[in-house]
Amino acid sequence: MHTGSVTTPFGRRPMTLALVRRQTASADIKPGKVVDKWKVFRDASAAIDLLGIQSNSLAVLDALLTFHPDNELRQDAQLVVFPSNAQLCLRAHSMAGATLRRHLAVLVDAGLIVRKDSANGKRYARKDGKGEIECAYGFDLSPLLARSEELAFLAQQVMADRAALRKAKESLTICRRDVRKLITAAMEEGAEGDWQEIEDMYVSLVGRIPRVAVLERTAEILDEMQMLREEVINRLEIQDVSAATSTNDAHIEQHKQNSNTKSIYELEPCSRDEKGEKPSLVRQPSNALLKAFPLCIVLKACPQIVDYGDGGMIENWRGLMKAAVVVRSVLGISPSAYQDACEIMGPENAASAVACILERATMITSAGGYLRDLTKRAARGEFSLGPMIMALIKANGQEGLLAG
Repeated sequence: MHTGSVTTPFGRRPMTLALVRRQTASADIKPGKVVDKWKVFRDASAAIDLLGIQSNSLAVLDALLTFHPDNELRQDAQLVVFPSNAQLCLRAHSMAGATLRRHLAVLVDAGLIVRKDSANGKRYARKDGKGEIECAYGFDLSPLLARSEELAFLAQQVMADRAALRKAKESLTICRRDVRKLITAAMEEGAEGDWQEIEDMYVSLVGRIPRVAVLERTAEILDEMQMLREEVINRLEIQDVSAATSTNDAHIEQHKQNSNTKSIYELEPCSRDEKGEKPSLVRQPSNALLKAFPLCIVLKACPQIVDYGDGGMIENWRGLMKAAVVVRSVLGISPSAYQDACEIMGPENAASAVACILERATMITSAGGYLRDLTKRAARGEFSLGPMIMALIKANGQEGLLAG
């Protein structure tokens, strides 16, 4: 039966405080605890990368477990095995002696086994008068019993990460296919727009895909690829809307003035008599409004606007639109310019545009004039936020936007 006493290693092997902690933890096992040794081994195998061990180390651990007579590791049982190196080498698939000793040390360092050395460093068991093992010296398997829950958790984490990576890779493959074919169709059919710029963005993203897939990196590239797909679809949809409305210009001309005197886009009064105020823009039908990017992506591209949110936080689109009104005033954008942007682009995109302008305020001479120019281009179906947001994310605060 395992006593839980702390023992120091034989010979030149040093004693460390980490070894003391591991031996102490091995003694602190819940009374009556029982686990299947092969289940623990499978969990350790799944968590091999997190434990910092190699496949040969697992082969040695497998061999050690075969010397334990029972299929279960029990708190009240003898958990010290004492095979010779020759026997261990045989059961570890004829592993070389030097390799065996190296991987035994790896298992000890990983906290999966503990050495319990005798006075002369030999491995053996001493039995009592009844033939029961009274004391054994060799390798203590108690850490496997003590850490069974931890190893199970690590194995589940590894499996969850693998599933997430597999899903991300599948989604990235589908998204790549969509973007590639949409760009090709737009170029072949002569759709308006700078499709070479979109092509360059796509090639750049594909070139960043790592040879060895990693979850965080794959997820990051997937987010940007999805943004690019949304941008391509948005441009194509804008052209469809423009084509559908181009034959009905006269009807649109009759609706130049905004009949809604209580705008939901501005949180303060709007004056049309400001100095230098230009005539109102032609309003697009509501179904022609630009699609809004996910809020989390906008905030990733434009982190400065968060400082203008309530309590220094922006948790939803309403919060971003309120912050944009404050920023509008700070940047000197007139209420009417902002309301025009809201009515042409949609309130979410107008707030996003103000956030982008704030991010590059030092590079823009007139924020109000810049917003009006963007609004005019959006009214003609020649502007979308995608390239601006993607450029801000890519630049990470190091490249400026070109004004006007």
